[in-house]
Amino acid sequence: MLKRHLLYYLPVQLSSAIVGFGSVVIFTRLLGASDYGRYSLVLAGVNLIQMALFTWLDASVARYHVRAQRHGRVGGHWASLLKVFFGLAGIIWAAGSALLWLLPLSHDLTLLLHIALTSLCLSAFVQISQQARRASGEAGAYAIRETAFLLGGFMLGLLLMVTTPLGPAGPFAGTAIAGLLMCLLDGPTRIRAAKSDRADGLRLKTYMAYGLPISLSLMFEQLLSTGDRFVIASVLGEAATGAYAAGYGLTDRTINLVFIWLGAAAGPLMIKTLEREGRAAAQAVAKDSASLMVLLGFPAALGLGLVAKPLASLLIAPELALRAAEIMPWIALGGLLNGLMTYFFHEAFILGKKPKIMAYLMIGAAIFNLIANMVLVPVMGLVGAALATVLAYGLGLVICALVGHRIFPLPLPWADIAKAGMASLAMAASLYALPPLEGLIALILPVALGGLVYGALALILNIAQCRDWMAPLMRRLSLKEAL
Repeated sequence: MLKRHLLYYLPVQLSSAIVGFGSVVIFTRLLGASDYGRYSLVLAGVNLIQMALFTWLDASVARYHVRAQRHGRVGGHWASLLKVFFGLAGIIWAAGSALLWLLPLSHDLTLLLHIALTSLCLSAFVQISQQARRASGEAGAYAIRETAFLLGGFMLGLLLMVTTPLGPAGPFAGTAIAGLLMCLLDGPTRIRAAKSDRADGLRLKTYMAYGLPISLSLMFEQLLSTGDRFVIASVLGEAATGAYAAGYGLTDRTINLVFIWLGAAAGPLMIKTLEREGRAAAQAVAKDSASLMVLLGFPAALGLGLVAKPLASLLIAPELALRAAEIMPWIALGGLLNGLMTYFFHEAFILGKKPKIMAYLMIGAAIFNLIANMVLVPVMGLVGAALATVLAYGLGLVICALVGHRIFPLPLPWADIAKAGMASLAMAASLYALPPLEGLIALILPVALGGLVYGALALILNIAQCRDWMAPLMRRLSLKEAL
């Protein structure tokens, strides 16, 4: 069941890859170091605000939408959600606009922040509606709309950057337009559902009690991954922030593609399985998910670290590439730790309905990261910021694993972890055996060789039972060749 869901979510991850890599490759060249640094700071701020104010609604939909359907209370569910959403969005947009009008900011910065604020409110509604589709198991509908939203927003933003003087505001404007179109498509359906019932204060209290700690946890998790940029900007300047954001974005986005793809399918499926089939069935889904995470995550992180320099020189603007490449191996390790923590070990707190504890742990990790950045950045520069991130993610993962095991034990596939580790080390050894290379071949040959070595060992060792579920495909290909 999990592997079937993964196929539905694959187009979304491919679209996310296009947007993630495209934003680094194109935006760093169109904007330059300082403007790209400013864009990354505003993006980090927007994401923090969304996590703090709206993500608890997403979490409530993910956890309670199936239950509302089962009890025939979808109308009350949506009435409660939309009452809060429209109230929050209206207050945030009006208060933010007034504050921007009062502050002595430049015209360009005011415009950038105002467009980003509008994009935030529209995107928040899109995410709530999309979470309902994920929770209901409507993977196909979710994938189509999410792919259209991601690619549409990116292409519109790129068009605005090229044809207008919006500069770093262009990507936010593109996302805002795509979000508005999605709202026009989904809004009437959700509003009609809400009108069939009324908002329920008790329901909202339940949603807040469950969702706010998750929102707080994700906000501090976001601060953990992007808060260092504010420290870098204050110590080293916006140009250094741009280099760090480019290297971080390229590496972390690549690792995240694996974990978000798996988490997008596995998380809702675990909840749905727990609600319908019980604890043991949900744990079985979790173990399958962890096996797939190590199967794909280990080689992705190690491989990225080994090809950091040629990858940065190819995809990042030359004025940023060298500094970005210095941090990429560290960010690859941090991305692996973050992915395992967020998309596997955090599920123990979600399934066990103890999100408050998860929030407290992430607050501690974010504070540790901030302190480590303030100590290491002045001494070690961008590498210090990357090292602080790795230390914070490592500490957070260990504590979440230990505490989460007491709340909702998630079985770990130790055999697959060991086999994926051995296969990854063998892959690294094969890459170290290559002679010095330059240019595009320095990226293509290691990636091809590493993929071949790891893929062969994964099949031989049957990591995550990949040989078992690849067998039917191989048989079908053999039959086609025979015909």
